[in-house]
Amino acid sequence: MTHSLQSIRSVYPPVLMRVLSLCALLLALVAVPAAAQELKREDIEKIVREYILENPDIIAEALTELDRREREAAELARVQALTDSADVLFNSTRQVVLGNPEGSVALVEFFDYNCGYCKRAYGDMVKLIEEHPDLKVVLKEFPVLGQGSVEAAQVAVAVNSVAPDKYGDFHEALLLSRGQANNASALAAAKSVGIAEDDLLAAMKTDEAGQTIEEVYSLANRLGLTGTPSYVVGDEVVMGAVGYEQLNEKIKSLKNCEQTTC
Repeated sequence: MTHSLQSIRSVYPPVLMRVLSLCALLLALVAVPAAAQELKREDIEKIVREYILENPDIIAEALTELDRREREAAELARVQALTDSADVLFNSTRQVVLGNPEGSVALVEFFDYNCGYCKRAYGDMVKLIEEHPDLKVVLKEFPVLGQGSVEAAQVAVAVNSVAPDKYGDFHEALLLSRGQANNASALAAAKSVGIAEDDLLAAMKTDEAGQTIEEVYSLANRLGLTGTPSYVVGDEVVMGAVGYEQLNEKIKSLKNCEQTTC
């Protein structure tokens, strides 16, 4: 796919300026090295303009290469963040664990109770737990879809505090419920699985919910997560509801090859 100079200028103005600066430098040093120091700014700009008009594809090529390098740098930074944050990612005292707490393979999910994709991905998680007895699923409350999501996450943290054995049932009840997830719907979901509201309200008066959510926000920021669901499998971050098949393949590869791709 190619881009016109006008479309590139409108969509990528900062990047375009970097490309133009690079072209100017190269042309000044390579095309006319002997007179490089004598050229005025307008002379360089004229040379660059003429060169780009004669070779418009160079902009698209440069942007493609720049994008590749930025993705590569972001991925390296993410891998380093995974290493630096491994303890809080997999072993935080504030997290929820489903499946096998002592499992040899871990799947971390960042989710939001108002995320439609998270609702659809719930069945994938259940199936993976059923098929992999050695799978440890770590749930991270990552409310990014408004105040209702924050309220629901606060109740969820309280549920994990006062009745951790019922969190799984609560999680399913709230995540799969219809309508907006918020304080009221979360409390109703908790009540439906036998958790006393008074106990939850007392737990919610502490700062545990705030600390838990802030811990996840900080972790997500270091990993470059911007939406839900997002997963961590081994040393790989997986964005979006990629489905059972892809997650299952990564888990099997991790068990067989100690990495997500054999």
